[in-house]
Amino acid sequence: MVGNPLAGKAAISGIGRSRIERKGMTPPMILLAEAFKQALDDAGLVRDDIDGVCTYPGHRDGRDGMAPVGSTEAINALGLKVNWYQGGPEGAAQSSALMIAALAVATGQARHVLVFRCLNESSAQATGRRGIGERGGASEVATIGGWLSWLVPLGASSAVNWAAMYADRIMHEHGLTREQLGAQAVFQRECAQHDPGAIMHGKPLTMADYLSSRMISDPLCLFDCDVPIDGAACVIVSTIEAARDCKRPPLRIEAIGAGLEHGFTWHQRPDLTTMGAHDAAASMWATTDLKPSDVDVAGLYDGFSIFVPMWLEALGFCGLGEGGPFIGSGATRLDGAIPTNTNGGQLSSGRLHGYGLLWEVCTQLRGDGGARQVKDARVGVVGVGGGPIAGTVLLARE
Repeated sequence: MVGNPLAGKAAISGIGRSRIERKGMTPPMILLAEAFKQALDDAGLVRDDIDGVCTYPGHRDGRDGMAPVGSTEAINALGLKVNWYQGGPEGAAQSSALMIAALAVATGQARHVLVFRCLNESSAQATGRRGIGERGGASEVATIGGWLSWLVPLGASSAVNWAAMYADRIMHEHGLTREQLGAQAVFQRECAQHDPGAIMHGKPLTMADYLSSRMISDPLCLFDCDVPIDGAACVIVSTIEAARDCKRPPLRIEAIGAGLEHGFTWHQRPDLTTMGAHDAAASMWATTDLKPSDVDVAGLYDGFSIFVPMWLEALGFCGLGEGGPFIGSGATRLDGAIPTNTNGGQLSSGRLHGYGLLWEVCTQLRGDGGARQVKDARVGVVGVGGGPIAGTVLLARE
């Protein structure tokens, strides 16, 4: 076990989520302001209490809607005066912003840091500005280099193609079935019916619907893919002392995991049934006395459904190759061993790029889940990212 610089020092004091829309054309800064106000009210803070800002991946040109607002733009528009701020794309997936904010308050750089993710991906797609692959828009295809240059000529320009290759390999090696993936998708849609903010609220999904939907990249179908939306989510990361003075009991940041042992690549891992999730999870568990058996609720990245069983395996909730049967047994349902993505996740609540999962785990640990509430949830884990990009955060209720 290595040292944990966060032990007893950082906590989440407030959370907020904007309206979730499809092709709503609402300016993304308006959505961020909605989420920010909710987070302030939730924590019982005022704007001038915020002295830090952090986001992932920083500002992009907005063409694909993936990151239309950066930290400096948020500071200007929200009228903040900060001692510390940051925003950048490289790190332990989307959770890197939360990790950096936690380290900032733990080292005295700030007391209350706004951490946010804001997207208008759905509206960008509606205007024909859909990006290609992981980086850049269609106009950048000719300049793509690095490892992506090996995939684009073969027509594998989208992350769904890359995720499908992993799914195919796991089906071959371990017997994963489409019905097992479908069980997670159907359960998450059930949960979305209990979250009025979910984009698929009021739109049930059956296993028959799932199995008959169109194939996107074999073996992944339409309902294996998350839903692009417009929206924003915020958390306020505070020193533990400051968080204890806030309106709601703090959620301690017990441990983080940002390990990457096998290089930043989708296709050169020694075992192609594992991802960066396995490295990040291992580094997290090495810094805490808590164990997988202590976790009550999970928010696991579901940009594609195949990531859920892989994250379950990576975090030690089941063995390698056992994620599919684990889901099929009902273990990820509300009354199961590890309820997972209980607001619908990105498959049914909408693609807030992992921050909707963080928002939901915080909601569960506070006991605010309503009809989807996990009984006596005290410890939660968030695992974010797919392929080589991965980060984990372990949270606990005081």
